[in-house]
Amino acid sequence: MDSAGRETQQDVQTLRMSETPRGLQPERSVQPSSQPEPERRLSTPALFQLKLPSQDPAEAQPPTELELQKLPLRRRQDLEYQQPAEQIKPAWRKCGCALSVVILGFCLCAIFLGMVYYINHFLRRGNQNQEVLISPCNSPACQKASVHLSISADPFTHPCDYFLFSCGPDRPSPSKVQGHQRGKSRRDVKEKRTLDRKTELLQYLREILESNDGLASSAVQKAKEFYRSCLDTKSLDIAGEEPFLALIHKLGGRSVSGPWNQTDFNSTLSALMRDYATFPFFNVYVGEDPTNASDETTRRYIQIDQPDLLIPIEWNNETKTSRVTRETLLPFFASCDRYLALLGAPPDSSMVHIGTFISLSSKLAVAMAPLSHRRANGQLYQRLTIKELQRKAPAVDWLGCLQAAFHSQPLMEDDHVLLHNLPYIVQMSRIISKWLNGHELSSSGPLHTFMVLNLLHTFLPALDSRFSDTANNLSVVLGQGEVRQRDLDSKTDALSEVFTTAPRWKRCVLETERGFDGVLAYLLGENVPGGEAEELIENILSSFKSQLHQLKWSDQKTLQLVLRKVQSVTPRIVTAKEKSSKAELDLRYSEVSVNLTNFFSNYLQLLSLLQKRRSRLLHEDNDGADVLSVAPSLLGNELIIPMGIFIPPLFHPTYPRAVNYGVMGFLLAKDLLHVLLPDIYSQSETVGTVGQCVWSRYRSVTNKESGEPLGLLAAQQQEVWVQFSALQIALEAYQQSVKTQSADTSISGFSHAHLFFMAFSQVNCDADRYHHLMPFEPSFLITAICAQSRLCPTKLQCPKATPWYSSHRC
Repeated sequence: MDSAGRETQQDVQTLRMSETPRGLQPERSVQPSSQPEPERRLSTPALFQLKLPSQDPAEAQPPTELELQKLPLRRRQDLEYQQPAEQIKPAWRKCGCALSVVILGFCLCAIFLGMVYYINHFLRRGNQNQEVLISPCNSPACQKASVHLSISADPFTHPCDYFLFSCGPDRPSPSKVQGHQRGKSRRDVKEKRTLDRKTELLQYLREILESNDGLASSAVQKAKEFYRSCLDTKSLDIAGEEPFLALIHKLGGRSVSGPWNQTDFNSTLSALMRDYATFPFFNVYVGEDPTNASDETTRRYIQIDQPDLLIPIEWNNETKTSRVTRETLLPFFASCDRYLALLGAPPDSSMVHIGTFISLSSKLAVAMAPLSHRRANGQLYQRLTIKELQRKAPAVDWLGCLQAAFHSQPLMEDDHVLLHNLPYIVQMSRIISKWLNGHELSSSGPLHTFMVLNLLHTFLPALDSRFSDTANNLSVVLGQGEVRQRDLDSKTDALSEVFTTAPRWKRCVLETERGFDGVLAYLLGENVPGGEAEELIENILSSFKSQLHQLKWSDQKTLQLVLRKVQSVTPRIVTAKEKSSKAELDLRYSEVSVNLTNFFSNYLQLLSLLQKRRSRLLHEDNDGADVLSVAPSLLGNELIIPMGIFIPPLFHPTYPRAVNYGVMGFLLAKDLLHVLLPDIYSQSETVGTVGQCVWSRYRSVTNKESGEPLGLLAAQQQEVWVQFSALQIALEAYQQSVKTQSADTSISGFSHAHLFFMAFSQVNCDADRYHHLMPFEPSFLITAICAQSRLCPTKLQCPKATPWYSSHRC
């Protein structure tokens, strides 16, 4: 305390002493001051001074009003200067403590929120990066996948153009977006992306057949040798047309030229069906009867269908008839003329026989009809006995021909067969009878020529390059594309015959599968990763079921019906354990002798194997699953999942789960939606709403507000919803997998979420039979998912998009 204060206090104390009653002696604690008078007036206010611990408590008591009146004026002013400070000090401390508490609480709250944000964003991403650094996938399969991803477009690096490719056949490519200068590079990337599942499976089988395994079983070794002999085109060119001419001679010679013994029509037809798997006038295969609900067993029947004519035909929806395409007559005529010239036929006789061949084909085509028309008119699965069929179509010896095609199985006239176009069969019989008996060219053998040219088509894969080049040239002119579909043993799982410009290896894989299907099923099943595949199926099915409850159903009854259907389904992977064993395969193919330099001879044995395969399918108690099947199917309450879908680059047990779920998880979820919910558009209003919403987003980001339809067809909306929901299901299933087992590897340093979407973006829109309904590339769905998911590495923002695109969620 300064001197002025002490003097003032001394005066006050003196005054108080004078008024103190006797007997009381107050303490004197004020020290004399040695400072001059002016300095005391400029002393620091008491508010900013420290209180001395030795100060007497009495000093802290302020003077009363009466005591102030008795002090001198100067002392009174000094005391009044000090008094407010003495009074303010306790209030300031109280207010300061409250303010400190508020500031401290605010700081703690800010620190807590900052830590939450850091953990949810930076720390999580850092942990993912740390996992990548600690657990990279270094398997050979992952190394191939890393190369594949390195040449692919990253959706988070190119948010505006990585999806700009059209899936629909009638839509122009959106690559002409303004400012899009990387069109060629993006198209090059698309060509390197994942192909359709069937092509991937063929490539995988190719690698198996071309591998060297000295410990392979006898049947496996024969399958690989058959494949290698098919690749040897030089031997075929050396042999030329002679092997086929020798085959024709066994059938009675050539009606076009040379000696012909005019063999009986039905005997020639029976030989073609028995020995050469050739059905020129009708198709024969084995299958079940889905219309017979009373049959407790899965019995199979011989099924008779209209043929695949060699000449192109078209359907007239007005007249409800088919006819030969006029535009194709000239190139087809030229190809037939070339075939006959290669077989040594003189030009003058070739003209006549080609003309009768086209005329006969045109008459047969009239009664043929597309599948949709026959289904609508109830012409599928018509059951007749062989005796009844003989009465309706007497020109063909049905019992004799069918016994030839299934000669190891006893057939009787009372056995039932299923027909898929009875009007055609009746009309075909009339045409054959007319050409056999009353036609002016019957003596020249037009029916025999018709059968020989069909046999030539069967043997095209085993003939030299002159024949295959002729077929390729015709296909280029007709624009038939790479693959021509031909029904062989099953109408539901038709085998693909590569007929035109496909690579030789693909044709040879398909031919090997036709004869050695059991061997390829065994080899494929050995490589199926059971545990990893079953886990993925289980998680996808679980996520699929939870997705059903998020839809707006038309009524609760519909929801309950769908739930009961889904809950009753049991998935089953068709593996090699359900197929033949190694010993059984060796026994089945024990009579096959493969010649590495004579593919024509090997091909003859292949056709004999096809006949045996048909006979097995008719009576064996197996599901007859197609090795080349790549789509799940529903058989009763069993969901049959083919083993051919779990192959790289679509799936591999060493892949990070992010890759497996991003590709195979999405494809499997999409298949489930198609198989289990075929009528979902009419059952839930969510389908149309989501489908139209995603389409609007696409129009927004691609600047297609004009020139594009505002809405989609119902089938298109359903397909958009299916693929959008499939991606959601796959992502949710992957999250569930991570919760169960948090550790996961990565590729190329990508975070798991980034890797999931990168893998999904590799899925080609041609991966299933519904691709024509998708109005845009499936990888665009990433933008719709990222608009409502926090798992995306970065937010997809496209400068070309409207504000609605960036903010709206579907």
